[in-house]
Amino acid sequence: MTAMPVGEGLNTERYRQKRDAILAAAAQAINEQSAKGMTFADVARRVGLNTTSVTYYFRRKEELAAAAFENTLERLLEMLATAAEEPTPQARVARYVSINMARLARIERGEETPFAVLSDLRAMEEPIRGRLMAGWQKVFRATRSLWGAPASRAHTDLYGARAHVLLENTFWLPVWLGRYEPDQYDRVEARLLDVLTHGVAARGSAWRPTLLDLEQHRASASEPGREAFLLAATRLINQLGYRGASVQRIASELNVTKGSFYHHLDAKDDLVAACYRRSFDTITGAQQLADAAGGSHWHRLSSAIATLLDIQFAERGPLLRTSALSSLAGDERAAMVERSNRIARRYAGTIMDGVAEGSMRPVDALIAAQALMALQNAAFDMRKWASTMERPHAIALYASTILYGLFDDRLLD
Repeated sequence: MTAMPVGEGLNTERYRQKRDAILAAAAQAINEQSAKGMTFADVARRVGLNTTSVTYYFRRKEELAAAAFENTLERLLEMLATAAEEPTPQARVARYVSINMARLARIERGEETPFAVLSDLRAMEEPIRGRLMAGWQKVFRATRSLWGAPASRAHTDLYGARAHVLLENTFWLPVWLGRYEPDQYDRVEARLLDVLTHGVAARGSAWRPTLLDLEQHRASASEPGREAFLLAATRLINQLGYRGASVQRIASELNVTKGSFYHHLDAKDDLVAACYRRSFDTITGAQQLADAAGGSHWHRLSSAIATLLDIQFAERGPLLRTSALSSLAGDERAAMVERSNRIARRYAGTIMDGVAEGSMRPVDALIAAQALMALQNAAFDMRKWASTMERPHAIALYASTILYGLFDDRLLD
């Protein structure tokens, strides 16, 4: 055991300050490199310590990562507890969004450091994984309770979808908020809250989407063997994180040799980029097919979203979670974010056309589009939830969170 530095008992202020600084540095490293990519040496460098000093506070790298994640979970619970003090569901959600925006503004001003994103929770080893997932369940239940006690099982299902989409939108905020000047944050908050509260559909725009034939579209655009390989890799990366989804595990999933991996890709570092390209091509394909089918722009938007949710819930072709971005090098990551933004701008164009024709509400289309990107990205994690009901109903409930807003019950039945 490393000797305790003189004057640094476990309860001293100096001890707590150094421990907090190490946790902040670990969070930054996790956000940039993933939990498994983080090293003691990097964390020590960020706080001006040597590696031995860091191991005094945390003996193992896994313990440090777990502490960083637990700090995030605790912060989220504190934020949710504050929001829960408000008298109505609408006021509670507004307070939670406001708390998040204020936190991001402090980070932008350099007054606070980001906490660790939770994308790698499932990649942790037991028993740490079980402890962290239990903490995540507390956060989820606390978020769901912002809508109050459910009146029925159907309400429980709907509140679960709303909670998940609300959390995912606040996690997605840092990815696109940098496109706005800090003095615009209040406006961004108001416009995002407008979308979350009232949705994008105009009064009278009914839920009658058409599921699009993406299977035929994809089959004509890719090599079948490579498609199966990337599908397996996407599923495993979503479940286990990039570093948890080893080449051996992907090969085992397909019942092929490791050598087959290198038939499709030159190196594992190319894997996430290839899976992202496949996912983005899938989203773009849905948008293109919806436009080609014609109809109102509301029908085009709802059909594209419904089709992508069907894919996510069916597991036959999931989209790669944005949590894998941390495994990409800086230039490649920026390229993937830019592709995501182009897709969002296409959604924004559809929304603006829908506003012009009267099938959608006057909303900030760019912000609404990012809310939709968060919704479709997060749906993979709701497969188990969706499996408890008929697929069309699951799609309708989940889509309603952004299309009709977080307080509209019209699709319950």
